[in-house]
Amino acid sequence: MGANEYQEALKLGKKEYKVQVSNGNFPYLPVLDNLISNKKIRTEQYMGLVNIPLSKVVGTSTAGRTQAFAANFMPLLDYGSEFSLKWAALSEAQINEGIRDPIECYEYMNKYYVVEGNKRVSVLKFFEAVSIPAIVTRKIPKYSEDEEIKVYYEFMHFYDVTKINTIDFSKEGMATRILELVGASEPWSEETIEEFKKVVFDFTKAYENHNIKRLKLELGDALSVFMSIFTYEDMKKMTENEYDSNLIKSWNELLSVGTGRKIDIILDPTEGSNKRGLFSYLLPQNNQKLFVAFLYPKAPETSDWIYAHELGRQYLEEKFPNQISTISVYDVKQSNIEAILDDVIAEGANIIFGVSPEMMRPSLKAAIEHPEVKILNCSLNAPHRYIRTYYARMYEAKYIAGMIAGAMTDNDKIAYIANYPIYGTTANINAFALGAQSVNPRAKIYLEWSSRKGYDIDRFLEENDLHFVSNQDMITPRHASREFGVYKIENGNTINLLVPIWNWGMFYEKMIKSIIEGSYQTEETKAQKALNYWWGMSSEAIDIVMSKNIPYRVALLAEHIKRDIIAGEVTPFFGKIYSQDKQLKNKADVEMMPEDIMKMDYLVDNIVGHIPSKEELVDEAQDVVKIQGVEE
Repeated sequence: MGANEYQEALKLGKKEYKVQVSNGNFPYLPVLDNLISNKKIRTEQYMGLVNIPLSKVVGTSTAGRTQAFAANFMPLLDYGSEFSLKWAALSEAQINEGIRDPIECYEYMNKYYVVEGNKRVSVLKFFEAVSIPAIVTRKIPKYSEDEEIKVYYEFMHFYDVTKINTIDFSKEGMATRILELVGASEPWSEETIEEFKKVVFDFTKAYENHNIKRLKLELGDALSVFMSIFTYEDMKKMTENEYDSNLIKSWNELLSVGTGRKIDIILDPTEGSNKRGLFSYLLPQNNQKLFVAFLYPKAPETSDWIYAHELGRQYLEEKFPNQISTISVYDVKQSNIEAILDDVIAEGANIIFGVSPEMMRPSLKAAIEHPEVKILNCSLNAPHRYIRTYYARMYEAKYIAGMIAGAMTDNDKIAYIANYPIYGTTANINAFALGAQSVNPRAKIYLEWSSRKGYDIDRFLEENDLHFVSNQDMITPRHASREFGVYKIENGNTINLLVPIWNWGMFYEKMIKSIIEGSYQTEETKAQKALNYWWGMSSEAIDIVMSKNIPYRVALLAEHIKRDIIAGEVTPFFGKIYSQDKQLKNKADVEMMPEDIMKMDYLVDNIVGHIPSKEELVDEAQDVVKIQGVEE
């Protein structure tokens, strides 16, 4: 006994050797000393006695014994050698009583390299053991912006909290996301660890039943994506059949992550098809209307943002009185959105518009479970195949607003009051600043955030001697005042100059038309990726209204620039653009790409202020920023 096992293992080793040679690969065990140098190591950390997965034991620490093993840890030396006899003896020990002595190894980048105990690893791999006890020392690489290094640093934090080393990640943010979704950021209790391991076991079983090689995802990445859709609490209750069904439903979402979450940005409305779209067959021919639901986190009278969308909904009903009916649902929160989505779908909703980024995850889940319903979320840069996002290029109007304010300021200072530091907002701020700079190179934009803890606009304006202000874009019905748009404060009076317009009615009209006419479906077929609508002034989704308080020649220039933006002859983000830290963000004679505008995480050089961290914001804003936020 033992000799037969060695002969079988030897066959496996020689087979692996031939495969690696024929593929042009190194046929022996990888050697850690050959893979890294001490210059790349920040420090070593003693981890103590740890149970490690054998699948992650991939090589040896030094070259001493590497040629005794093939790349799969199976032996290569003929039977009869001292090496083979020791291997056979260990094999007998494993059969009779089990190998208990720990090996010694280094861990580097979540892989293990044996210092002492290569034969024990070889024997246990032959018997298809899952894990082995090991005394581990971790080699921590120096931090860099390399994607692999950043992912590994996230994994180290994940391990510190969970003590789980069986999960691999390849995408930045995935490990951190799991910690957030489980809801335990401190070191986990034994109960939490066991619950999580059960979820991982059930998910892994279902995941490996599918063609996972197509996904180009590590298990941890897929787990993070799946948990983002179905929640950790849901997963704890899922049956085997439910796991399988939900994986099939969410396959395109996993595929999207595996291929790099590509986004197709649609900058203008798509021309309708001459053919009748699928939804057109539901319209007046059988007297059945499209049922469109609008989900609001607040009542319209309490929020200028929601009020603008509500005006859009009302416009939509007036525009299509015989073709659609709409409802609006207020106070949609994280605690009730899943139930509300279920209710409106059960009532027959064909199309659902959610106007807050906070609604994204539950909406994504509903879209996966109800592919017959079209669900859109008002946000930017969301890489989900099952749900489309929409926003408007408000930065075009903000550029013109900045020009007017820059031309009129009496002390080269202008206040800009922003709400949430999320995708799109940064572009609006920067466009305003560049507009002011284009007519007044001395202009400085003083930035403040209405969602910041301790926000006090009166004190902010007084301390900085600010008389010209860009504030919220629309009135809030319940708290109506003249302090919206761009205005001047003179002798205690507010003089309104202009207001940028979110023309959501025009956006919703064109979106409904695209669904009825079939171009909505055509876009999905052509793109095969996540779709983000980001329409501008040319689509009439954005406009700017100027008052008579603006000097004639300034208004004339603003109208001229507006026409050029609509015609595509002028873009706010063109030519050299510098950030606050004097970094060149855009080169001369180059138009910035839409993807770069969308993802702006910096402020341009004539802005005084900063992008706040999540901790600086009030609780409500933190919830939004958690999903769509940008940080400097």
